[in-house]
Amino acid sequence: MGKILGSTVPEAANGTSESISFLDKMDRLEGTLELAGTFRIECEVKGTVRCKKQLIVGESARIEGEIEAAIVTVAGKINGNVRGTDRVEILPSGVLVGEVDTPCLVIESGGILNGRSNMPTEGVEDKKGVIEMDRFVSQRQVQAEREPAS
Repeated sequence: MGKILGSTVPEAANGTSESISFLDKMDRLEGTLELAGTFRIECEVKGTVRCKKQLIVGESARIEGEIEAAIVTVAGKINGNVRGTDRVEILPSGVLVGEVDTPCLVIESGGILNGRSNMPTEGVEDKKGVIEMDRFVSQRQVQAEREPAS
């Protein structure tokens, strides 16, 4: 199975540093992987991956199974269902075949989603109602401007 963890320490935006653990290209994993921090996968995985923070599926990665993380970034290939509690991003080299559940889905040009996306509407403002109200207010303003002053 090879080594499990490597580490890099990038500078975070707030000036602190956070370790990113990873599985390298030559590694292979079957089973369940539960992770506490940010994690990068560059290898073949069959099974379930749960990550409390961000899961980065690198360009070399091939994952078959279920994925759950706060943020899922896809640059490799995933065949299975993905749940991003905050966001799922599919980068230009990313391919996701399966179902996506997330409140925010970003697919960059070239990225592929072959499946279904489910985006919860709880707590999301009814945008159609807001647009309709804006249109109504705008029409009223135009009418008021056209009417001669008394």
